[in-house]
Amino acid sequence: MWCTSPAVMVVICAGLWVFNPVRTQGQEAGGQPGADCEVCEEFLNRFYNSLRARGVDFSPDTIEKELISFCLGVKGKENRLCYYLGATKDAATKILSEVTRPMSAHMPAVKICEKLKKMDSQICELKYERKLDLASVDLWKMKVVELKQILDVWGEECRACAEKADLVNLIKELAPKYAATHPRTEL
Repeated sequence: MWCTSPAVMVVICAGLWVFNPVRTQGQEAGGQPGADCEVCEEFLNRFYNSLRARGVDFSPDTIEKELISFCLGVKGKENRLCYYLGATKDAATKILSEVTRPMSAHMPAVKICEKLKKMDSQICELKYERKLDLASVDLWKMKVVELKQILDVWGEECRACAEKADLVNLIKELAPKYAATHPRTEL
């Protein structure tokens, strides 16, 4: 039978592969490459937009200086991204040129992050913390650590809090102040 020959099987398998390709890592159901680099993409998009808004010259040297100063004001996962890029003082490696050169040519952040992922996969493993809607959550059911994280994200601290009730009352007291700027806070 001609169907069992090895050559025919290779052709059939190759045809199936071409017409039904396997998704690579980083491609979600929508086929978006690099969709798993959320911190990298959002951070670089925000950085690029800030450069454009201020009318900064798009030379690699200028972008590098601006990126280092932009990284000074971030914390959390974005600070970790800056560390991986080498834009922090304590960074062990420096791959800033892999961001600055493509950005000087106005390459989209998605493409820059895809290239960075090939160099250091940790960059795309960074994920933002889940969002918490203070209007619908019961603060009394949360752990003390989670309540302290809310205050930390806001830049607040409760030095006199001895019990969970103190933390809950402080968050409720400060919520209107931060509700306008952070309608959904990171946890």
